[in-house]
Amino acid sequence: MLTIARTLMGNPGMLLVDEPTEGLAPLARKSVVDILREIHQHSVSILLVEQNMQVALSLAQRGYLMSKGCIVYSGSSEEIRENVEVRRKYLEI
Repeated sequence: MLTIARTLMGNPGMLLVDEPTEGLAPLARKSVVDILREIHQHSVSILLVEQNMQVALSLAQRGYLMSKGCIVYSGSSEEIRENVEVRRKYLEI
């Protein structure tokens, strides 16, 4: 949260965020997601790297799925949610 706040002090046009919810308790994770959503609503683009599919798809307009360092699928959040084969192959355990 402190890093995000310090970054916003520079009035960026884009925020790069790597695994912001990793290891957080559910309440803290919700706070971070809510803050990222609010930042985006104030015209700041966000490039998010996130392993939690629910978090990523709740924030993203578009997603890129990577496997072994290569992009294997890209589409809107809705397309990713609806593509059972892609979810089964890359996103579900």
